[in-house]
Amino acid sequence: MAEGSNNGSNSHLPNLQGVLRLAVEASTSSDSPVVSEPMSEERKAWLQEALSDLCRGQLDEVQQMKECLEILNTSEERSSEEEERDDEQLRKKEGALELLADLCENLDNACDLVKLGGLEFIVSHLLNDPSSGIRWRSAHLIGCACQNMPAVQSHLLTLKALPNLLELVDKDLNDTVRIKALYAVSCLVREEETAFQEFLQLDGFSVLLRGMQSGLDKLRTKSAFLLHNLLISHPEHRDTLISMGMVQQLVSVLRMDHQSFHEYVLGALCSLVNDSPNGVRECQSPRLHLEELLHKKTEDLSGREECQEVLQYCDHLLKSCFHMQCEENAMDR
Repeated sequence: MAEGSNNGSNSHLPNLQGVLRLAVEASTSSDSPVVSEPMSEERKAWLQEALSDLCRGQLDEVQQMKECLEILNTSEERSSEEEERDDEQLRKKEGALELLADLCENLDNACDLVKLGGLEFIVSHLLNDPSSGIRWRSAHLIGCACQNMPAVQSHLLTLKALPNLLELVDKDLNDTVRIKALYAVSCLVREEETAFQEFLQLDGFSVLLRGMQSGLDKLRTKSAFLLHNLLISHPEHRDTLISMGMVQQLVSVLRMDHQSFHEYVLGALCSLVNDSPNGVRECQSPRLHLEELLHKKTEDLSGREECQEVLQYCDHLLKSCFHMQCEENAMDR
């Protein structure tokens, strides 16, 4: 719902906070004798206005969503060159998508967007729009609408949004589109078992691996973070990933110059070796030189407060796979 206005000294603001305050005031003297007094006309008028504003606010936001969808649906088909122009129509479409994303931070509005049929058009048309600005804003809107919303997540699965989003993450030529598409994928598959199973069928872990191997810092970070979290929540798929060569691929990522996202890569490796003899054996493979790599990373990062998680993961891998604890990290910091 829209936020109520705040006009300083006016103690009778027509908003939800004021309504709640009135209710509290009415109940604070429960120990005192109840005195029935008629409500003053001023208080009655304020209460009516407040309740009216509460209802009108939600209706206003639904109306705003309808108007945004009209802008998106009535725009003409244009060539790629025309779409990239900084013209008024393109700006209106981008503004409509941005407003929809803001409104869908409210869970009720996200559900209303489904009822209005907005996501169908966005998935079927705008995710593949010639304009990169439209594509990334559409992906961002999808992420905002479905995060922590099982009903919206299920609806998006029926629209076949996930394969489209993974394709954007993997192959789109625009960096922002790839990053926002991965945000939408994360919001769709985390804590949603049906979406995660489809993610597996679409070889989503390989998409994340390629994201970590890209030259985009944000894409690498988000890919590693999602991989780490999915392994924590779905340890039953650990051996499948090990058989796919995930250990070798993650170690190859760690051989790059140290980046902050390496924390999540190391965390993913720890998840692969926990209670997994297969994972341990893969990490022990002489061709990986992982023990040497972990010692070097620990030596390079020792004493850096911001790298404590990295050092703990290195220590865990050394103990789990090589039965030793690095001296630097064993010290009491």
